[in-house]
Amino acid sequence: MIMIQENIRLKDYYSTSDLALATAISLWYPIEVIDKTQNLHKAQFLFKQNEQLDQLIEAYWRGELKVNPQAYFNALKMLKARLYENR
Repeated sequence: MIMIQENIRLKDYYSTSDLALATAISLWYPIEVIDKTQNLHKAQFLFKQNEQLDQLIEAYWRGELKVNPQAYFNALKMLKARLYENR
């Protein structure tokens, strides 16, 4: 489990607990932090905030984001492995 460090300024990060969205974002942007400090059963995925990330998220919610299915599935497996590695 990765904890949020004191020196991280949350306004510099986009945070989501949506596994599908986090997986899609992770195809283009690295997950900076997986935070389980607030709730052990619900993780927050943090990504560095920028304008391109905002556009990617909007495309996701509009249903316009196109991804390679195998890449998405592999990213989902990796993300789940990171989530459950220290249980």
